[in-house]
Amino acid sequence: VQLVESGGGLVQAGGSLRLSCAASGPIFRIPAMGWYRQAPGKQRELVARLSSVGMKNYADSVKGRFTITRDNAKTTVYLVMNSLKPEDTAVYYCWYSDVSEYWGQGTQVTVSS
Repeated sequence: VQLVESGGGLVQAGGSLRLSCAASGPIFRIPAMGWYRQAPGKQRELVARLSSVGMKNYADSVKGRFTITRDNAKTTVYLVMNSLKPEDTAVYYCWYSDVSEYWGQGTQVTVSS
């Protein structure tokens, strides 16, 4: 399975971005997909995740600001990020899980104050 991410960039505090992650390859079942992030000097942390049956969970720090969705084919996941804060600055990684786990290459999100 290959994951292709897009949508990162530089935005001012209070702005919005949308990240996309498209999965391709041998997909045999609906996967769980989501987003993690890693800021400099910190561990990778969960941002938002969608289970194979559509259950969502979010990090407390992004609840009410970020929304995770997926397309009807269940192979592309989106993360809409509103009201961005400087502390949201990180490399965001797409995550995919069915029988195995896969990670995207990461996309930089920088929020300026």
